[in-house]
Amino acid sequence: MIIEQIYTGCLFQASYYIESNGESAIIDPIREVDLYIDKAKNNNSKIKYVFETHFHADFVSGHLTLSKKTNSKIIFGPNANPNYDCIIANDNDEFTVGDLSIKVLHTPGHTLESVTYLLKDSEGKDYCIFTGDTLFLGDVGRPDLAQVNAEVNPEAQAGMLFDSIQNKISVLDDDVIVYPAHGAGSACGKNMMKITFDTLGNQKKLNYALNGSCNREEFIDILTKDIPPAPEYFPSNVSLNINGYSDIDKILFKNSKSITPSEFKNINESDEVMILDTRSPEKFSNCHIPNSIFIGIDGNFAPWVGEILKNIKIKILIVVDDGRQTEVFTRLSRVGFDNYIGYLSGGMSSWIKNGYETQSIENISPDEFVKIINEIKILDVRNEGEINSSSLDNSVKIPLKTLENNLNKLNQNNKYYIHCAGGYRSMIAASLMKKNGFDNLVNVSKGYSGIKECLINI
Repeated sequence: MIIEQIYTGCLFQASYYIESNGESAIIDPIREVDLYIDKAKNNNSKIKYVFETHFHADFVSGHLTLSKKTNSKIIFGPNANPNYDCIIANDNDEFTVGDLSIKVLHTPGHTLESVTYLLKDSEGKDYCIFTGDTLFLGDVGRPDLAQVNAEVNPEAQAGMLFDSIQNKISVLDDDVIVYPAHGAGSACGKNMMKITFDTLGNQKKLNYALNGSCNREEFIDILTKDIPPAPEYFPSNVSLNINGYSDIDKILFKNSKSITPSEFKNINESDEVMILDTRSPEKFSNCHIPNSIFIGIDGNFAPWVGEILKNIKIKILIVVDDGRQTEVFTRLSRVGFDNYIGYLSGGMSSWIKNGYETQSIENISPDEFVKIINEIKILDVRNEGEINSSSLDNSVKIPLKTLENNLNKLNQNNKYYIHCAGGYRSMIAASLMKKNGFDNLVNVSKGYSGIKECLINI
């Protein structure tokens, strides 16, 4: 028996490769599927099933492409109604993979079709559960992504989730291993632990949904209180996962084009496009194309693309370091942003050689920042949890996720010193503000962590 967790850090997402006696199954695959196919091929194993725990909102699943390439069957749980051929399993249905059995446990709450897959070993013993977004480590899935009608609301979903966890999951033995679909950082839950698997027994001690610390009504109140808004691209990803999408290989072949600086400039001036600069914060700060948005490939790229760009159909021109083009395009497609036109040939150096206009954003070190901390206007773009934990008293506090909708609270005539925790999100914020007419901006390098260190040493 082989069970391998494949964790995609940029998405905070876990998929699973299961193998037994020459047969394999994949649970919640990401969009580029060759890694699963290669694993099975190297082990002389045939992929028999692709199991989906639910219709994912935060990424485009690879179930359709994987099924097509391997002739495997796609499995969903009750209430799923996708627009393609698949098996809609009933509660308690079982599927064999080699000597193993995978049992469907319908666990609605996060969404109506959500299921947990219970894997039994070759001796028929409950071995592990793949909980999707139903149960995370230390938390549970958000209940607000399935608002089909007035009766299906977050409160009703939270109640379903409580019942699912109590009736289907908590009754399992303590030594059963819990394999969730997401880890800490995902927008699909609030307070996930950093570990990516655990025993159910340990979660019964640590997870409020399992340890008896709250009743049904209290659970509903906890789960529905202060739910952060879902990223605007989530419904589009759900639609792609329900209705289908193009193979990522075809998208990459068609759209990953090299564009000369003159063509790049003409497209930008003649069409409604977004210039996305994926280089480092330092490179963007030093020199970038006017009106471009910074989201660096070396940060939490795909989730921030979804949060900031929002519309998956938007046309995108890419500025990227040489050699990383395919990586950028692939990670865009992971969250459904397939409408990229191409990338700037030769990068920013070629743009500069052509004499085209550039802009920059001033940077300041934490030690220089603290010298003037009481004389300046400070913008803190960290999330609410970070801000509530510790912040500068004289700062304006607007989390990056809500910044664009709250720019009217800021004065374009002011000079703002922007910080996040480390300097990545603050540069995204600065690029957004620059694009919206704020010209007097300073990014605080190393962010709040650097600021705190300097304040301690004063």
